[in-house]
Amino acid sequence: MKVSIYEKFPDCAKKIRDAVFIKEQGFQDEFDEIDNTATHIVLFDEDNIPVATCRVFWNADMSSYSLGRFAVVKKYRGKNVGSFLVKEAERYVQKKGGTDITLHAQCQASGFYKKSGFVEFGKIEDEQGCPHIWMKKSI
Repeated sequence: MKVSIYEKFPDCAKKIRDAVFIKEQGFQDEFDEIDNTATHIVLFDEDNIPVATCRVFWNADMSSYSLGRFAVVKKYRGKNVGSFLVKEAERYVQKKGGTDITLHAQCQASGFYKKSGFVEFGKIEDEQGCPHIWMKKSI
């Protein structure tokens, strides 16, 4: 896997999120103002095809860096691509001086994040008809 880190929102990340969140999962409001200030991490396969992405940003409300819009192209799920992307995001946050990371996970994906060491906190919240829970990990 090749890792690329972008300070601007790249088209390759937009395409992955469009495929996963809009076309596959039916979300409507996928893109927001955070995309303009977040750092975007994209993983590419051996053929240089983008296969996974997430964004990392300082979340003042949580007083920590947050991982968001975590998406892996369907064909690459179950192949440890997601775990690799989490580790890359953690590495990025550590380089920025962060000591923990938060995320607002879809409840159906919380088990994946638990395997990576995240713990749930707070109440389940609805985001566009999909239950989400806050999670946090010390790194």
